[in-house]
Amino acid sequence: MEADSCGAQVVSGLPDFQLPEGWSLVRMDQLAIKLKAGGTPSRKNKNFFGGEIPFVLIDDITSSGAYLKSTNESLTLAGLDACSAWMVPENAVLLSMYATIGRTAVTKFPVATNQAILAIIPKENCHPEYLSFCLEAHRLHLARLNVESTQKNINKGIVSSFPIPLPSIHEQKKIAHVLLAVLRAIEAQERIIQTTTELKKALMHKLFTEGLRNEPQKQTEIGLVPESWVVLELGALAKVGNGSTPKRLNETYWKGGTIPWLNSSKIHDQFITKAEQYVTPLAVRECHLPMVAPNSLLIAITGQGKTLGNSAITRIETCINQHLAYAQFHSESVDPDYVFWFMQTRYEFLRSIAYGGGSTKGALTCGFLKTIGIPVPSLEEQKEIVSVLQQVAQRQAFATRKQAVLQEVFRTLLYELMAAKTRVAVLETL
Repeated sequence: MEADSCGAQVVSGLPDFQLPEGWSLVRMDQLAIKLKAGGTPSRKNKNFFGGEIPFVLIDDITSSGAYLKSTNESLTLAGLDACSAWMVPENAVLLSMYATIGRTAVTKFPVATNQAILAIIPKENCHPEYLSFCLEAHRLHLARLNVESTQKNINKGIVSSFPIPLPSIHEQKKIAHVLLAVLRAIEAQERIIQTTTELKKALMHKLFTEGLRNEPQKQTEIGLVPESWVVLELGALAKVGNGSTPKRLNETYWKGGTIPWLNSSKIHDQFITKAEQYVTPLAVRECHLPMVAPNSLLIAITGQGKTLGNSAITRIETCINQHLAYAQFHSESVDPDYVFWFMQTRYEFLRSIAYGGGSTKGALTCGFLKTIGIPVPSLEEQKEIVSVLQQVAQRQAFATRKQAVLQEVFRTLLYELMAAKTRVAVLETL
């Protein structure tokens, strides 16, 4: 530790960090009663697993919030005795040392851990939640101390000598309290998102099989639908086609472009109101790009991850690439938004078709999309169904936006409080 030109104490182990007045800098091993990694018994012996001892892996930590919530695996007493794993008590801090370096969680029940996790039992002058948040705040600095190997890791020795900025125990608890309050708010929004997601899924199944009129049902090629509904192929309701990508090396196709052009990543917007990329009129003419009208359905016909099979509605006139198909409606008997919501129920079906026959590179064809059966009620009932689903989707979207704001607040507060740029005493007066 050294003084800068203004006399502040600069912490050499923590770049860009100045030790606040009244805080001390303490090595991790001086703050801990015990620091010890775990171990993994031989996976060849099934008698070592499936017992009553929760067994923590890194994925369990990264999927947790401040506290370890659960584990996917467990050990028997024989499994615990057969390796270097040990019983970590509650209120210990778990720190990931391999791969995803520096992620933490506090235990609220006794656990065992594998060798990739260091368990830290703090002394009375170090609040567990504060220590956990402190390590999270400085995890990039911790990761830079990695041991060079095929997989970058840190070890107990590195963690033991890591400097921890330490305010009074009172301020530690206050800092932890503030950060925990924000995390609880984030988790509350996550519960709303999960609930509305499940509700939306259940509603879509009910609405597209039973409708809103309590009608008797009939069996069709797509399953049960209300008796008055008809099932029409998408190709009978809309013009179906796909786009292309103008050559990137031809600047005349892209430079100064004014016409929206979408790739398959935009499918996740669901209701597309803007583009990130634009092509020129020359590209449209020479590359034979179809102009897709507003309120057309877009479907991802190829893609990685969760993209393939997803649908969206474009609210703008646009061009699309070859990984997207469009359905431009010419029938006045359907509401495009209604078809969009129905296509959400066909996501898994579309993916199964794309990967049918064991193909590793899944793709849908426009020819197949034309044959998809769409259940069509009256236009009035379609709009009512859309209204119900939009209300749930809006609640979900609001919770998602609120969660994103809270996550940014948490990240800011984590940095500000751990660097003492904002003091909890100030927050309490707000």
